[in-house]
Amino acid sequence: VQLVESGGGSVQAGGSLRLSCAASGRTFSTYAMGWFRQAPGKEREFVAAISWTGYTTIYADSVKARFTISRDNNKNTVYLQMNSLKPEDTAKYYCAVDQTTMVLKTKPSFWGQGTQVTVSS
Repeated sequence: VQLVESGGGSVQAGGSLRLSCAASGRTFSTYAMGWFRQAPGKEREFVAAISWTGYTTIYADSVKARFTISRDNNKNTVYLQMNSLKPEDTAKYYCAVDQTTMVLKTKPSFWGQGTQVTVSS
């Protein structure tokens, strides 16, 4: 089982980035997928999750209306479109997978290695 994130980078405040996470090793089309982030000196925090159907999405309050999560089950890939980025969004972003969005939100079973996002003011 492997989750590989991509799309991180450096951007100025107000800019946008799109993260991708490709799953391999097994089919996650019936699993919820999502994103967490961890800033230096802080605990890892939940960002967003999407059900396997794509019908249910949940977001942390800090990213609502700015970030959009989506998925392509044919590609076993989840995306995170991040708009209106702020310096406080700077963190390492991790992809996560579990059976439901609520389980994923609390304690995912599978993790990626992370991709760095840096937002400068």
